[in-house]
Amino acid sequence: MSSTISRIPSKSLFRSLLRRTLCTATAEGHSQKLERIADELLDLNKLERHDYAILFRHKMGFHRYGPAPTGPAPQSDSSAAAGPSPAAAKEKTAFDVKLEKFDTSAKLKVIKEIRAFTDLGLKEAKDLVEKAPAVVKKGVTKEEGDKIVEKLKEVGATVVLE
Repeated sequence: MSSTISRIPSKSLFRSLLRRTLCTATAEGHSQKLERIADELLDLNKLERHDYAILFRHKMGFHRYGPAPTGPAPQSDSSAAAGPSPAAAKEKTAFDVKLEKFDTSAKLKVIKEIRAFTDLGLKEAKDLVEKAPAVVKKGVTKEEGDKIVEKLKEVGATVVLE
């Protein structure tokens, strides 16, 4: 019994099952087309069937990690009328730390802090502080940016996370 289950059904058996279960078999042209495709698939060897299965999944949008996204989810009438929700907006992941201004009495402390979290030398850090407003650090995470802003504010600088 197990040998009959594992075998691929013969073409005639496959055709009879196909005719009984097809929903689109109302038009004779559609059933002939489907029969031709089924016959061609049955004529493929094992490697060709494997390649066909991969190609078919790819064409249908089923890739390695599941189905491909089909588009935005439908919105309810109330959310569609209100416009895009803030949660749906793209969240920013990379921030820039910008030095707006600083107390002149705290200039040395600001230079020291900037050198602590960048790889700038004394002269470069001094030039950067003196040409404020200037971006001190680019492409940092929100947490890292908040830490830098907090440290610079402690020493007397006005800093913005953009």
